[in-house]
Amino acid sequence: MKAAARPPFRADQVGSLIRPERLLRARDAHASGSLSIAALRTVEDECIREVVRLQEEIGLNAVTDGEFRRFMFHIDVLEKLGGIEKRFGEFKHRFKGGQSGDDEFRPMVFHIVDRLRHLRDITVDDYTFLGASTTRTGKVTLPAPTFVYGRAGLNAISPAIYPDRELFFHDLAAVYHAELAALARAGCRYVQLDETNLPILCDPELAAAVRLRGDDPAELARLHIRTINEAIADRPADLTVVVHFCRGNYRGGWVAEGGYEPVAERVFSTLNVDGFMLEYDDARSGDFKPLRFIPRGKSAILGLVSSKHTDLEDADSLKRRLDEAAKFLPLDQLGISPQCGFSSGVGSNVMTMDEQWAKLRLVTRVAREVWGTTARS
Repeated sequence: MKAAARPPFRADQVGSLIRPERLLRARDAHASGSLSIAALRTVEDECIREVVRLQEEIGLNAVTDGEFRRFMFHIDVLEKLGGIEKRFGEFKHRFKGGQSGDDEFRPMVFHIVDRLRHLRDITVDDYTFLGASTTRTGKVTLPAPTFVYGRAGLNAISPAIYPDRELFFHDLAAVYHAELAALARAGCRYVQLDETNLPILCDPELAAAVRLRGDDPAELARLHIRTINEAIADRPADLTVVVHFCRGNYRGGWVAEGGYEPVAERVFSTLNVDGFMLEYDDARSGDFKPLRFIPRGKSAILGLVSSKHTDLEDADSLKRRLDEAAKFLPLDQLGISPQCGFSSGVGSNVMTMDEQWAKLRLVTRVAREVWGTTARS
């Protein structure tokens, strides 16, 4: 029987988990041509069943497949949208801190070469396997639709195809609406949208770069919010949708800095999701004051436990931070999670499996000690 409590939960998670060595070897063998796709799928299935069991054992009510079938959390989804062609970007991207070594690379950009279309169900098969493998709530993670525009802006959209940017965003929302409808028909009741572009607008340096490429941050925020709202409109009443705000996650490094205040009132009060998963693992995220804009009836799951470093947080310190946050949003509307996934792409983790599970066990422990449950009463 599936969990009766509705997500998001007091103890929650962002989604990606460290890939087992066996899975990494199988992916490499498939890439080299020495392992068939069917054999790779068998290894994926076995590794997913095992990681689901471990999530259940530590008390998580929302379990994911760890994104074990993906190379990166976003690319494997977005490249399947009709009308999109992936290319390496023209600019170099730099992560800060962590073990990234200030690496520079050219991130993937999704160019619009035809009208956007939902050609086929993208994540339904993955959810179906996950749902059949757990007694808990299976959670599907999707890159937010803003990813398609966020990396390159207007430069990625052919004016011959979309002379009107408004039409582009409407089509983009329609593609996601179709995918969410397919997931709902398959029985999925918990979807997380990973959103990186609204947090970028909180960083003065990156907001200036957005202006430099020809976009107005305030107008872009409006379009992003509208697109997400159109994508999730008319969803079944029992389908929970949350947005995870991410500032970049690669080997402990990040991209954006700055608190949520510049976008908080507009985003929290007008984005029609059921909850917000917010990075709050260090000073880059600012203070808790922006939580005051979250309406009654919506949840804020605070990412107080870091996936960017291996040091295990102190439980009492986490409880004090929850008390601090409760000055701006009632404790009944709060939950706790890691600040991001543990491996947003293949090989992008900075810690061991044991360290990962210790952090997730800490999340469930704190939830039990604060609310008496890892679910939601």
